[in-house]
Amino acid sequence: MNTLRPEQISAAQKAGVDSFFNLTNMLFKGLEKVIELNLQTARAALAETSANTARIMLAKDPNEWCAVQATFAGPYAEQVQSYGRHLLEIASSAQAEFLQLAQARYEEHNRRVQKLVDDVTKSAPAGSEAMIAAWKSAITSSATLSESLQRTAQQTAGIAESSLKVLTEAGSKVAAPRTNRQVPGATTH
Repeated sequence: MNTLRPEQISAAQKAGVDSFFNLTNMLFKGLEKVIELNLQTARAALAETSANTARIMLAKDPNEWCAVQATFAGPYAEQVQSYGRHLLEIASSAQAEFLQLAQARYEEHNRRVQKLVDDVTKSAPAGSEAMIAAWKSAITSSATLSESLQRTAQQTAGIAESSLKVLTEAGSKVAAPRTNRQVPGATTH
């Protein structure tokens, strides 16, 4: 009663291998983006550190040195938040691509399983209707569970993204007053 032909098995194996390589390529693209972001961040940090060191070295007294130091906190906080936003964008993009590929594979799998069930139903012996009905019910339950898990994963990703946005905005509000604060006794030139 085996209705799978060698070409069907070969096609399923090829689809699995193609999916593996698609996922691997997506992973590497995401990693490339993270590495690029890290390199840009390191370059910017190096340039800013150099400029800040020069500003500190020009300070004439401790009060001026403290005043110069105090100006670094705000931009640093903004840079950290910007880095976090970019990292979140990369992760969200990768997740969306993974979910899209997984959804396509899931739908393809469901079509194959449904075709298998239909083929088995056509060639099933008399009296096996209860077993086929139970099989169809199990497949429907599995599909419902999978859809529920996908919705939950999407909702979780949305909650994480909105939480990070809220934290970023809160961090911006906390960092902003610090950048405008004067050090007691500091002189401005």
